[in-house]
Amino acid sequence: MPRLSAVPGRILIVDDDKRECAALAAILADSDFDTQLAGDGLEALERLNTFNADVIVADLVMPRMDGFELLRQLNDRGDLTPAIALTGFGSMEKALSAVRDLNAFWYLEKPVDPGAFKTLLERAIAYKKSLQKSEELKRDLSLRGALGDMVGVSPAMQRIFAVIRQVAPTSAPVLIRGESGTGKELVAREIHKYSRRGEGPFVAINAAALPEALIESELFGHEKGAFTGAMERSAGCFEQAHGGTLFLDEIGEMPQSTQPKLLRVLEDLKVRRLGGKHEIAVDARVLAATSQDLETHLREELYYRLSVFQIVVPPLREHKEDIPLIADVMLQNLNRKHSTRVIGVDAAVLDLFQRYEWPGNVRELRNVLERAAIMANSGVIRLKDMPTPALGASPGPYTRQANGDAPPMPPPGHQLGKLEEAYILLTLDHVDGNRKRAAEMLGISLRTLQNRIAGLRGEGKSVGS
Repeated sequence: MPRLSAVPGRILIVDDDKRECAALAAILADSDFDTQLAGDGLEALERLNTFNADVIVADLVMPRMDGFELLRQLNDRGDLTPAIALTGFGSMEKALSAVRDLNAFWYLEKPVDPGAFKTLLERAIAYKKSLQKSEELKRDLSLRGALGDMVGVSPAMQRIFAVIRQVAPTSAPVLIRGESGTGKELVAREIHKYSRRGEGPFVAINAAALPEALIESELFGHEKGAFTGAMERSAGCFEQAHGGTLFLDEIGEMPQSTQPKLLRVLEDLKVRRLGGKHEIAVDARVLAATSQDLETHLREELYYRLSVFQIVVPPLREHKEDIPLIADVMLQNLNRKHSTRVIGVDAAVLDLFQRYEWPGNVRELRNVLERAAIMANSGVIRLKDMPTPALGASPGPYTRQANGDAPPMPPPGHQLGKLEEAYILLTLDHVDGNRKRAAEMLGISLRTLQNRIAGLRGEGKSVGS
């Protein structure tokens, strides 16, 4: 197995042989480990009262209290510190018993090989960190419906928290599905936060926001001169996310020509920059998200590779009971952002929130609260602080038409292409040229809208930017 990079940590070495203790400490002298020594199990327990060890290295045969009894007492008190058992020649059965029956992390035979010792310590420390992440996750989940920056007491959100708890400590790919604005990237960030890679980089890329000609360069990087405008070498997102997590948002918008190359990187864990001659090893966990029906947009093998686990984020209209908690968290963040002192939302406003369908989901709720928090500045948000007209009172960029209130149809006889052209231009004008919002209103992807606009420009039509 390849060695991990050096990991600082606190090591307690327990052995009645002073020369053995000194030899083990000497192996670590040139590393970043903080090392303490103990002569037997009793002395080790005393030292652990003040020394928060990351790993315990204990001989199994010692006077007063041997390594077996030390491990047994640590197990009884619920101490999860990984322990490495030291065993002499011919005592393999004892070492395996310590691993099997007393949950020792692993064992080493004397005389100890320095390289194997350091590698095993590093892996034990990484293991302890993953246990600490898991415990931190459990503590967060025990709070009132909170998981990091996510909140919710509804069954739907509790199911999401449970899946995050299961998948976060693993390296399995996760596909996050849900309507636009439901918080899919937030789910991805929580998975990253509670994973073993939580201290590594989190790199997000939106496949729908990149021109098709640039997406491979963004993903895999390029060498200087690889294409017109490539003035210098650039690392792609996989390299930037090395040791951490790569989040591929709107994966359904990825061009068909790029998908086989992405699949190969996922399987081989190697990338070749555009214009490059050599492959580069990468170690990045991939999380993907979509608001589309992926079965019709992704190659089958790539779909199955990305969806080992799936998390479906419900639209806000399906878990309105979470709105008060979500609003509280959002207001805390908005107070920090705008130096406001808003402490909550009035009952009449909450009632309005409960009656509204929130087609823009959590993102729309945040936008509404941001405007209202700035208007209120302090105290409680009231109806007078809400946009005029109030939510749902008149059509807006996110307002759905109620049944029976559809806009009047034009008279028959018009060409479909002309109707589509007019409606695109009308929608762009309604949202002041905001293409992303227009695509959401039209129910199409941003790339599809951009292609339609390019067609209109080719015909000499004036369209929003």
